[in-house]
Amino acid sequence: MAARLRGALCCWLAVGLAGVAGAPGRAQELPDLVTPDVLRVCADPADPPFSSRSGEGFENKIAAVIAAALQVPLRYYWMQKGPGFIQNTLGMKLCDVIIGHPAGAELVLHTNPYYRSTYVLLARRGTLSGVTRLSDPGLRNKRIGMIAGTPPGDHLADTGLIEQVRPYSPYMLGSDRTATPASAMVADVVSGALDVAVLWGPAAGALARQAGAALEIVPLLHEGDRPPLSFRIALAVRPGDHAWKRSLDRVLRQRRAEIQQTLQDYDVPLLDDENRLVGTGAVIAPAR
Repeated sequence: MAARLRGALCCWLAVGLAGVAGAPGRAQELPDLVTPDVLRVCADPADPPFSSRSGEGFENKIAAVIAAALQVPLRYYWMQKGPGFIQNTLGMKLCDVIIGHPAGAELVLHTNPYYRSTYVLLARRGTLSGVTRLSDPGLRNKRIGMIAGTPPGDHLADTGLIEQVRPYSPYMLGSDRTATPASAMVADVVSGALDVAVLWGPAAGALARQAGAALEIVPLLHEGDRPPLSFRIALAVRPGDHAWKRSLDRVLRQRRAEIQQTLQDYDVPLLDDENRLVGTGAVIAPAR
């Protein structure tokens, strides 16, 4: 994410699992396209707080939970997210699952969703003072950061705030990436270069906690749904891998409590189907 979602509605999510069978260590029988004795996950090696080569992202933790449930080793194929990520990883059979993919996105078959989240406002504490919507007059004359091409852009244009927006590139190019677009925005909020950042919530929570500054997050729960700002997140597998999807759905049900706790540990704002916050981190302001 963090260029995730419209940039995310054509990219990433999923967990590759290899079966919960009866006997310990024996993987479930799966189609030939899915490797049965190892969980092969495709992920970005430098996309905190989602994934990292060091295994510190919350999608790394979820992948580990799934591999443990399947009683198989976990293996990664690393590739920077961007155009062609799905085709060049899952599509080339270099992995069997992607963690954290928007349910309903094209190019993949997705599992049942395992969480729902939303875009948020992130600012230094006291800056927002009661703001809960992008149309709130309190955002007038604020310097607003947003990842280019993501859904909040349409809402900001409708509210007449687009001229105040500083766009950030969806992708940090090159192999020696030291920051993601989301972390760059958070750093600019901390430094005062930005007043407000509009970010995908699962990126904002963990980055705000790590920033070492007094920040607050307000989930955007009251916007219109065209385009939506909240999304259900699932695992992505190849189209046609229906038996694999069912295996993953079974694990997601069995390990739901562990996965939800992982999301809470990383300050992911969690929503129920009524668009109400059901899980928040310490930096997330209560909905008004």
